[in-house]
Amino acid sequence: MSDTPDTVDPSLRRSGRGAVSNAVGRYERRTRSFEDDGWNAVPEEVSLRTRVTIERPRSMITYNRSPDLPFDRSINPYRGCEHGCIYCFARPSHAWLGLSAGLDFETRLVARPDAPEVLAAELRKPGYRVRPIAIGTNTDPYQPIERTERIMRDCLRVLSEFNHPVAIVTKGSLVERDIDILSDMAARGLARVGISVTTLDPALSRRMEPRAPAPPRRLKVIERLAGAGIPVRAMVSPVIPGLTCHEIEPILKSVAGAGAEAASWIMLRLPLEVSPLFREWLAEACPDRAARVMGHVRDMHGGKDYASDWGRRMRGSGPYAEMVAQRFKVAARRLGLDGKQPQLRCDLFEPPARTGDQMELF
Repeated sequence: MSDTPDTVDPSLRRSGRGAVSNAVGRYERRTRSFEDDGWNAVPEEVSLRTRVTIERPRSMITYNRSPDLPFDRSINPYRGCEHGCIYCFARPSHAWLGLSAGLDFETRLVARPDAPEVLAAELRKPGYRVRPIAIGTNTDPYQPIERTERIMRDCLRVLSEFNHPVAIVTKGSLVERDIDILSDMAARGLARVGISVTTLDPALSRRMEPRAPAPPRRLKVIERLAGAGIPVRAMVSPVIPGLTCHEIEPILKSVAGAGAEAASWIMLRLPLEVSPLFREWLAEACPDRAARVMGHVRDMHGGKDYASDWGRRMRGSGPYAEMVAQRFKVAARRLGLDGKQPQLRCDLFEPPARTGDQMELF
């Protein structure tokens, strides 16, 4: 059970958090709701703290066969994400832990400190076949707790020692800490980074992604990574119709000026619990735009909040989706952001020798 149930008034404890509520996960038998019994006429301030538990994983590499994704494997040093982005499509994954996709996702985090050792063991298996590993596809590896846990940095060390290619996606400015490893890997053709820039409006960003770095800070991250020779892709993701869609061209201009060499985009996705959470947030944060935003979303998904069909779940379909795609294409081409990045190298992969290993004679 969650330690932040909806038996406490949500309005008392949401400073710096994205979700409005904390409904139980979809696999739970019981539901909870807040009921004011009148005893707390002058309620005390209740603060929601981030809690971290430890998981000892038996494996780290997750494989997928999705035709919509440019990678077939990924690793995740953490479960849950303190950035609290209300639109995060990974929120429903917390239900597998018996936790809520709402406030639990932002406050009940799971760290995997054995990840580097487990990853190294998997990479040494005789049957392993190298292809780029993606990191940051579910939760951000550079969220605030990485500052003390340092799991991501240790995973990068392993990948560097094995000459294994890696593609990272993040909003976190903490990625700058690892420029020493990433620049060395990039020089060998083994690393690139995607930085997500959703809006240039600091006020909107603060409400929508409360503990992620502000937009100007993310542009600075792009500048510093690019300056260190690390290939950077700017990810305009998600594009939120009726809320951030007008920023496509300004965002692309800004990331190009910061040094990004390519750009991509994904339309807002509202799978499972994300849909009611996003609608709750929208009604509170942007009530004057809620109907317009959800109207566009449903137009792109056949009248639903989300359709998971292969080939259209990332972009939607219909006139509005086509208009956004065309605007992005034209702006990216004009700014030189429409090219493909070089393929990461797989031919350098080689498990490093361990103490006591048999040396090769030839």
